Amino acid sequence: MKKVAGSSKTVKVGPWGGHGGSPWDDGSYSGVREIYLVYDRCIDSIRVLYDKNGKPVLAEKHGGVGGNLTVQVKLHYPEEFLTSVSGHYSPVVHSGSPVIRSLTFKSNQRAFGPFGVEEGTPFTFPMDGGMIVGFSGRSGWYLDAIGLCVSPIRTVGPYDAVHQKLQKFGNLAAKSLGHGKGEHGSHATARTQKAHA
Repeated sequence: MKKVAGSSKTVKVGPWGGHGGSPWDDGSYSGVREIYLVYDRCIDSIRVLYDKNGKPVLAEKHGGVGGNLTVQVKLHYPEEFLTSVSGHYSPVVHSGSPVIRSLTFKSNQRAFGPFGVEEGTPFTFPMDGGMIVGFSGRSGWYLDAIGLCVSPIRTVGPYDAVHQKLQKFGNLAAKSLGHGKGEHGSHATARTQKAHA
């Protein structure tokens, strides 16, 4: 099976939810490996383990310390990737600010959830031909709002890996030879790449 990764072109969508709490943004990565949720009557906190060029990157936890239930959504990345997030938002208390009440995640292989209480205004963002590569939103005592960073799917084949290694080796060779820009440096790099191709 071919491995996939998010391309460098990303688009931010959302956020959905309330205006309470403070804004946060995890940025964009190659993909999502795991999602940790703490929840009860609403989503209390979220923390995401991303993938950045084959290496795990654990983002900060967003939200409060409440919640009695914990779940770990584990994807078989890179073969499995996140394609959809849906849920509900509404106030937990009468006349309070809306917060995220439930979340459901879908990958290219299966669904996870719903987690929390499916009450209030529903939202959904399915990706056709794309994947979710980052999260953003607002949080305080709870997860107030959630947004996504999405990217077109890019297939990573054996050629890409070889090309990246050759390019990296060529750059290192040019640096070790002490050549900057100019004709001599270019030829030295080209010869080095050819010799090791």
